[in-house]
Amino acid sequence: MEKVQVVLIMMVRVVFFLASIFLSVSSAKHSPSSVNVVSGIFIFGDSIFDAGNNHFNKNSTAQADFPPYGSTFFHYPTGRFTNGRTVADFISQFMGIDLQKPYLEAQIEVLNGSLKDYPSNGINFASAGSGVLQATNSDLGVTSLQEQLRQFQTLVEQNQVNKTLVQNSIFLFESGSNDIFSYFIPIDPPKLDPDAYVQAMLTQVSKFLDQIYKLGARRVSVFSLGPVGCVPARALLPGTPIDRCYGKMNAMVNKFNKGLESLVNDMPSKHRGVLSVYGAVYDIVQHFRATPTRYRFSDVSSACCGEGTLGGMIQCGKEGYGLCPNPNEFLFWDYFHPSERAYKLISKALWAGKKSRIRPLNLKTLVNISLPHV
Repeated sequence: MEKVQVVLIMMVRVVFFLASIFLSVSSAKHSPSSVNVVSGIFIFGDSIFDAGNNHFNKNSTAQADFPPYGSTFFHYPTGRFTNGRTVADFISQFMGIDLQKPYLEAQIEVLNGSLKDYPSNGINFASAGSGVLQATNSDLGVTSLQEQLRQFQTLVEQNQVNKTLVQNSIFLFESGSNDIFSYFIPIDPPKLDPDAYVQAMLTQVSKFLDQIYKLGARRVSVFSLGPVGCVPARALLPGTPIDRCYGKMNAMVNKFNKGLESLVNDMPSKHRGVLSVYGAVYDIVQHFRATPTRYRFSDVSSACCGEGTLGGMIQCGKEGYGLCPNPNEFLFWDYFHPSERAYKLISKALWAGKKSRIRPLNLKTLVNISLPHV
């Protein structure tokens, strides 16, 4: 009988012990102090992400600050190179936070006193026309990736952005399309062969990723280039096929994208405490092009807004342009850039998509996962 009592007492103690562990784990899981709440986005890149930096850069001739840009959602031109929101905007909305201000706009407002501090929901540094190579489109007065990084570094080093915000934000990066398109412009062609050129691009991206880590980035999302050889603006290049995508250009894009994914995969072993993901935008867009009716696209080749062959000969909004009646049915808004609806579909795939779309984690998981403080 005494043995039975001893066993019962032991069992009760085990139950209480297990219950206490469960309660402590449960409370830690839901305790605000133990969960990193992602409340900001820092954005770097080109016109795919630019939310108006070039508009506030009066030296830049790469502009979309005139109608009908912005007409579908904002109902006025914001400097975004589409008819509405970009991928960065949609990700912000999926996270439930305000859209990020362009850095140059925020800087002006801080300097004139209309804004006390830099925004607490992140900042957009992207500049249309820029590339990962500093020389790309420098004659257009764009802000190079290297200068975007310096702008961010200055804010961090001067404590103008909170270091906790930096560690608890996601970093979005997309750039390289302008470098590769420029490679095929016959005026002053690059001296490097295609492989060496792509490697030079990847070297710059690697340096960029190392630097943002040193400055506090811990959640990094790198997006591949889309099929640059399929943009309507290829009609501007002599000898380029019109009835199909430009294979040589897409071959460089694919080589660059493969290198990008390798850089992303190497980040966690190279940098302690970082989570990095690769968004396969190329594959997402090619899926739209292969099965357009599934996504309710009536045209996946021509620009909704433009003129000439494929609508790719004149920039949207410039003299002589034409405009389609329903931008939602077009993959491309203008000669280079997707429509807002295409951006929304891409964003959904990146936010909650499977590993064929974004890997090893989707953005929804990335912004909700807890990270150790390093």
